[in-house]
Amino acid sequence: MDFSQLLAEKTDAILNKWVLAVRKDRRIESADELSYGAIKDHIPDVLNAIVTVLSKNQGNDIHSIVTASWQHGAIRATQGFDPEEIAREYHQLRTVIFDAIEVDLLQGTPTDIIRAVRLINTVIDEAISRCFHSYVRERLRELEQLYSSLSLHNEELTRLVNANQENISQLAHDLKHPLASIIGYSDLFLREQRKANVKDNCANLEHIERVLRNGRHLLRLINDLLDISRFDAGKVKLKLSPTDVCELLNNVREMLEPLAVGKSLQILVDCDSTPKQIITDAFQLQQIVTNLVSNAIRYTESGTINIVSQVLDNNEWAIAVSDTGVGIAPEDQEQIFQPFSRANSSQMSYLPDSTGLGLAIVSRLVKLLQGEISLVSEVGVGSTFTVILPLVISSRE
Repeated sequence: MDFSQLLAEKTDAILNKWVLAVRKDRRIESADELSYGAIKDHIPDVLNAIVTVLSKNQGNDIHSIVTASWQHGAIRATQGFDPEEIAREYHQLRTVIFDAIEVDLLQGTPTDIIRAVRLINTVIDEAISRCFHSYVRERLRELEQLYSSLSLHNEELTRLVNANQENISQLAHDLKHPLASIIGYSDLFLREQRKANVKDNCANLEHIERVLRNGRHLLRLINDLLDISRFDAGKVKLKLSPTDVCELLNNVREMLEPLAVGKSLQILVDCDSTPKQIITDAFQLQQIVTNLVSNAIRYTESGTINIVSQVLDNNEWAIAVSDTGVGIAPEDQEQIFQPFSRANSSQMSYLPDSTGLGLAIVSRLVKLLQGEISLVSEVGVGSTFTVILPLVISSRE
């Protein structure tokens, strides 16, 4: 029986069932937001390689396996998959292939059955190996880019620290733990790689993931600190233009919705009372709203995030961002807009992805846009940040 021809005829059906299986597998969460084509990726090439290997006339097609799997691993790295999710993908592929040909397979001779099963497993195992190898290479490339970026930021940070000693103690505390993790896991990874004989090691992959995760947090902290310094030095200049506020608010909602969905939160936008266009700096305004909404998501475990925009008297308008989160105690509200200020309430414990600079940046941006920001909050009920801005910002040289 020619199982290669059988598999070739069922390739499209196998591919469709495999994509469906990947979507349903709750252990492959990174595929939830991907399109059919993005999930499918180079798997059709892997299937064609299996067909070729099964053919007694054509022999092994190792080049096709290597190429398809190598590209698949690199793409999955850029899509944010973790190693376990990739392993689950190939597990589902193996299951779907054997389910599709099981009935026909059992009609063959024992020799043919053993040969077909052995070759299919061999091709998939080789594909997994090549895929993980390219996945690691892509992660290492990202690590090298992150290292270069951190080095440049470190030089700028050193210059900033030498020019201004304020908040050095707090800054050192915030940088200490993620930086120590980067150094420790990088060193461990390099030592393991020097003595390892196995090409792909799951423990090494986890070390890379931790390095990248802590590196990103450190980079975000440094970027926020540099933003603060630029605002205080008066180096940020406004670029005024007519701005569609409703469109801007909806863009922020769409951008942050995945974070909210991850916590079963809903983001609601009400801009019915907003003028069609307002003269402002759209980029700085979007940064204000983004920081306020992301902060609301971070400290809210259930309920909704409301963004309301409306016109006020005296040629002013307002944006209010409300949440149903843990709230901020009155004694903490006075200092909440200061750099590195955090609430002391046990309900407002420091989160690992927080830099303590978000609201300080918002406060400076609001001032830059010639506005004011206020806070109304109750512990256990939620918080509302209200930004009042002029309808037309005057140009200041």
